[in-house]
Amino acid sequence: SKFGVKKLLPAYLDPNLQLEDLLTGVSFASGGTGCDPLTSKLASVISLSDQLNMFKEYKNKINEAVGENRMEMIISKSVYIICIGSNDIANTYAPYRSINYDIQSYTDLLASYFSNFLQELYGLGARRIGVIGVPYIGCVPSQRTLGGGRERACSDIENQAAKLFNSKLVFLMDAFEIKFPDTKLVYIDSYHPLMYMVQNPAKYGFDVADRGCCGTGDLEVGIFCNHYSSSICSNSSRYIFWDSFHPTQEAYNLLSSMVLDDKIKDFF
Repeated sequence: SKFGVKKLLPAYLDPNLQLEDLLTGVSFASGGTGCDPLTSKLASVISLSDQLNMFKEYKNKINEAVGENRMEMIISKSVYIICIGSNDIANTYAPYRSINYDIQSYTDLLASYFSNFLQELYGLGARRIGVIGVPYIGCVPSQRTLGGGRERACSDIENQAAKLFNSKLVFLMDAFEIKFPDTKLVYIDSYHPLMYMVQNPAKYGFDVADRGCCGTGDLEVGIFCNHYSSSICSNSSRYIFWDSFHPTQEAYNLLSSMVLDDKIKDFF
């Protein structure tokens, strides 16, 4: 692969993790988390601050295994990819935060949390950081069902929030690079690639763009998509979405190349 990654990065919390895995890259990600601490609390998943604490542990383990010099080289030369914000907008804003925040002020709040995270990550030695923006979130099947009316149109409020938050990400990343010129911060746009696929599925080899393959395709997500509780479409490769929130493997493969391929050179 163009990143030089020959395998999926193992989870840092995998009990079968080997020293070689620590030296070649691990994932601290926790599905369902967000910039907003309330998001991870609602989903009972690992928050950004807890992920940073795991990263500190990780550094200590490498230090003990290969020494400080090699540890510092690994940390500074590694590429860090951060993908966050969708769950804040889709799951936390409307039911919990919209009482006290409009979209403008909530995306300001998210950007503030993310800025603090970025500074802490930099303080721990990260220098090559890629940030994947929030995708075309208002057009995933669940948001169509919840906010798109009888016609299940795309939900404008989530798409507006995604664009607003993404613009703030770009602004703070540019400011961060000016303040810390030894960093390479790369903004990675996922909003438009998913938008192109959803608006013109046939061009990309898909038939269905507004429903997931699992069950009704309208609201089922995650653990509610399994062969015990839900019917599965006969050919998932014709669907952009597997469940009501996540793309299929075929769509992810395409999205990954659309989103990442021309950005790889910017890290080096």
